[in-house]
Amino acid sequence: MILLWNWILTKTKVASVKKDHDEVQSELSMARKKIKECDSQIGSIVKEQQRIQQKISEANLERKRMENEVKRMRWNQKDCSLKVEKLIEKHAWIASEKQLFGRVGSDYDFESCDPHKAREDFEKLQAEQSGLEKRVNKKNDKSKIKMVIEELDEKKKETLKVTWAKVNKDFGSIFSTLLPGTMAKLEPPEGGSFLDGLEVRVAFGSVWKQSLSELSGGQRSLLALSLILALLLFKPAPLYILDEVDAALDLSHTQNIGRMIKTHFPHSQFIVVSLKEGMFNNANVLFRTKFVDVSLLCREQ
Repeated sequence: MILLWNWILTKTKVASVKKDHDEVQSELSMARKKIKECDSQIGSIVKEQQRIQQKISEANLERKRMENEVKRMRWNQKDCSLKVEKLIEKHAWIASEKQLFGRVGSDYDFESCDPHKAREDFEKLQAEQSGLEKRVNKKNDKSKIKMVIEELDEKKKETLKVTWAKVNKDFGSIFSTLLPGTMAKLEPPEGGSFLDGLEVRVAFGSVWKQSLSELSGGQRSLLALSLILALLLFKPAPLYILDEVDAALDLSHTQNIGRMIKTHFPHSQFIVVSLKEGMFNNANVLFRTKFVDVSLLCREQ
């Protein structure tokens, strides 16, 4: 009986211990599961930490790169400012033209006139020039160009000399016709040649005037008219129009203008407007005009 009771007690204890064991085992499994979940979370956190750390490192590198870029741009800005100052100092036109830089329609419209394309075209032309230079004998061409320039200079001098001689002759003839008893000429300044310029000289009788200021207003008008007509006479035109060129002249000088036109311009036609009768003594055709009071005509009608 006692043995049976002990067996029962032992079995009960074993069942209780087994139950406790199972509960502990269940709690251990749950604890292990939680530990595994924590390990997984810790792993995720570590990866996230590493990712964030990588981003921080990359951000620091980018910050340093941007700091270096800012420094470089500051140096470039300083260098460009110095270059601009030197350009403005060297080329005075920049200060007055810079407000047009980039303006549409101006000579500095950089969108329609791309500087980079212009440089490319310039370099292309330079390359073409270099190619041409290889086929050209610079020494011979330079001597030929120099010879041509010298020939042109000689032709220019000869042409100027012929023109001066012709205009000077007509100038004196026209002036002496307009103002009998006088002479006029164009001559180089003292110690110079006709290439240095020409001065107007006037003589009354045989006495040459020292200055044109000694002439009266009418005489200066005749002198100016003589010079203009002498220049025109070098290559005469078929038709001339003179509008009251005798306004400041007396009657005798007015008559001389008509005589001069008939003598010196036989192959040209002149339309002359004048209020003085003496101008028309040598005219072939006369057209007269008069003022009419229109209001009086209306009243008569």
